[in-house]
Amino acid sequence: MTTHVDALIARYRNSGRRVTGPRRVIAEVVAHATDHPDISELYRRVAEIDPRISLSTVYRTLKVFAAKGLVERHSFAGGRVQIEPAAERHHDHLINVDTGEVVEFRSDAIERLQAEVAKQLGFELTGHKLVLYGRRTARPDG
Repeated sequence: MTTHVDALIARYRNSGRRVTGPRRVIAEVVAHATDHPDISELYRRVAEIDPRISLSTVYRTLKVFAAKGLVERHSFAGGRVQIEPAAERHHDHLINVDTGEVVEFRSDAIERLQAEVAKQLGFELTGHKLVLYGRRTARPDG
């Protein structure tokens, strides 16, 4: 069975880059993240696994991963760059302004509306990012 780490490493290798030990560790940390950590937090997690990996190595590797389309960099509220593995399927984000929590969601209705608006204005969409900001007032099921 192929894991997220294996898939990320394979895509990186297929882009013509050599997979070093530090790059593998960074890929593992990114692939296993269930949140949207900023670079400082990613570095902390990497250093727990291998304290010899420097912050500059994390920065450089994430820059290459982003250039190869393996990770996405987001600047949500607060301006800090947060990282997530590149999504297999498009999704948008809702940011809790009180806690910084990042909630991923997908809405076919929003996707259709964006395409409709673009068409009405004479555009063909080539991509988009939607980020909503708000405060949690209830649990998702209530």
